[in-house]
Amino acid sequence: MDTKQAYNLWASQYDSNDNKTRDLEAYALRTSLADIEFKTCLEIGCGTGKNTLWFQERATYITAIDQSEGMMDKAKEKISSSRVLFKQADITKEWHFQDGLYDLVSFSLVLEHIENLDHIFQQVSKSLHPGGYVYIGELHPFKQYAGTKARFDTAGGTAILECFNHHISDFIRSAGKYGLIVEDLNEYFDDNDRNGIPRILTIILKKV
Repeated sequence: MDTKQAYNLWASQYDSNDNKTRDLEAYALRTSLADIEFKTCLEIGCGTGKNTLWFQERATYITAIDQSEGMMDKAKEKISSSRVLFKQADITKEWHFQDGLYDLVSFSLVLEHIENLDHIFQQVSKSLHPGGYVYIGELHPFKQYAGTKARFDTAGGTAILECFNHHISDFIRSAGKYGLIVEDLNEYFDDNDRNGIPRILTIILKKV
């Protein structure tokens, strides 16, 4: 199913459905960024605002981007701050939605739906202050190898979203082409059981 169409359909139930990936990624983001200071944030894939609410407690200004107007409408119901500007955009095209340069660019469960990482990291590098950070929170590649994909139930059956497998090295090598180096990498497990397959991969990059 087309990603934008799928998320528009998913929007009405996204917050209420049981979703281990959504919930663990939200925890991973807060943990990963706990000690990183940022005043301005470009949030890619704001969805229904699950992380935007946290960003507005930390940043003085946030540009929140999503391709799905359905998901963004849900976020706008929760957030009415002048410090948060919502914009609908397709990040696979040239980026014209930035409001200057940022201290942080974040991706939450977005890059699995993007085939060409080089374009994304090129645009990210152009959007960051020197010394700025990138947060990436993704479904772990090990989960993808096992067949897990973003999906949800509809009246007509299970909707499965278009996803692309990216190895950990794919993220690191692509980012490195554009002056983004790894600052931290971590894995998060269901119920913190490190004997199982990790569910969430987080990468913190820094622009040199």
